[in-house]
Amino acid sequence: MNQAQVPPTLAAIDMGSNSFRLEIAHLQHGQYRRQDYLKETVRLGAGLDAQSMLTEEATERGLACLRRFAARLDGVPARQVRAVATQTLREARNRNAFLERAQEVLGHPIEVISGREEARLIYAGVCRLQASEDPRLVIDIGGRSTEMILGRGTQPLKAESFQVGSVSLSMRFFPDGRFTAEAFRAAQVAAGAELEEALTEFARHTAQPRWRAALGSSGTVGAVAQILAANQVSDGTITLDGLRWCIQQCLAAGHVDALKLAGLKDDRRAVVAGGLCILYTLLTHFDIDRLAPAKGALRQGVVFDLAARLDPALLGTGRDMRDQSVAELQRRFAVDRSQAQRVQEVALKLHQQLLPKADEEQRRELGWAAALHEIGMMVSHHDFHRHSAYLLSHVDAPGFSQSQLRRLGDLALGQRGGLRKLDDQLRDDSLTWQLLALRLAAIKCHARGQVDASAMHVSRQGPLVTIRMAKGWADAHPRAHYLLREEQEAWAKLGRVQLELVG
Repeated sequence: MNQAQVPPTLAAIDMGSNSFRLEIAHLQHGQYRRQDYLKETVRLGAGLDAQSMLTEEATERGLACLRRFAARLDGVPARQVRAVATQTLREARNRNAFLERAQEVLGHPIEVISGREEARLIYAGVCRLQASEDPRLVIDIGGRSTEMILGRGTQPLKAESFQVGSVSLSMRFFPDGRFTAEAFRAAQVAAGAELEEALTEFARHTAQPRWRAALGSSGTVGAVAQILAANQVSDGTITLDGLRWCIQQCLAAGHVDALKLAGLKDDRRAVVAGGLCILYTLLTHFDIDRLAPAKGALRQGVVFDLAARLDPALLGTGRDMRDQSVAELQRRFAVDRSQAQRVQEVALKLHQQLLPKADEEQRRELGWAAALHEIGMMVSHHDFHRHSAYLLSHVDAPGFSQSQLRRLGDLALGQRGGLRKLDDQLRDDSLTWQLLALRLAAIKCHARGQVDASAMHVSRQGPLVTIRMAKGWADAHPRAHYLLREEQEAWAKLGRVQLELVG
């Protein structure tokens, strides 16, 4: 590990559907050392109404927690902090309004990650804190989603996310806290219906086992393991017999308020029934005889991933995971890589001239957008920029958050045509200069041949951007010059940037 590049202290915030967690850790000489850990039961997932809108009450619970996290993070450099949000904010229709308030309170950007990205990060935490070269199944039951990952060593081989969790199932089948055999059966059927599609990929198969051990990560598994150990039912290993014993205790109590179980914490009481149903379904459907609690979880995976971003050599490839994803997307969608590289090189040079002190992440985003700006041509050459925007906004790409992919989609959408379609997004100055650089690069490389990097130079004073063309360049490239004049008009209509053509 290159200590000059990776600061020893890194922080991860996991904004789950049931709990928010803050993990502060030291990474030194390849060793993980927890410095601090804060957890609060926020129940954000319980705050989604019938229209998938976050209620103000749930929002305030989340903001109050983030204020306390922000106080603990005071003094930690921004590059050493990463915050991710999961299923509830994937579902919430008003998530942008929540994120705007939450980011202001926290003082750091919040990334909404896809289910598959969540699964990848969970495995990253487990495989590094509980190393093994054996093929393994890792399961994480969250508040509103369940992630399943098949992996070997540090490599996830298959990762999926399913929209069933302890909070959502408990709210649906045990809304008044009453425990009945009928409710348990109905909840297990519902969980089975959601997880059934995973049988082909994740079942062990006794003839040629896909995995040798099953591990359970995070809250639900940990909570049930504590109950089993505290009541001396097992050493914490989860089995079908242990789950039947837990369910019988719930039925004997009749109501969540009457449930007296050693090891059951108050913050888990309201969601324990849903968690038990998902676990029972998983063990029966996927032939799991023993599910052992895992040491790692999402938050540790985020720490390791952040470290790898700061020093890509940690991945063993010398590249950020996101660079690998971009290369894979170029391959999958048969991108003209020569053209993509031309546009990328010109765009980054122009962006440097427009914004010399730009954040490195902004430059990387522009580079990725330029590398992928034509992926929509696989769908159709007509309006390919719209297809590119849709694909980038909806594709699963390891390493990227949904938030960042939407930004790449905005850049792809804005690469050509009118700018009114991005009127709201372009209130963000950093996006404005990224987009201008991309559009000018696409114009300069329009002929899809070699380009003279010195033929165009831009400079900026406030909103005034001067584009200087080399002597004779406009006459030698009349079509490109025509497109530059159209570009001048497009930005004039928007009213935020004024282009001046010289030469």
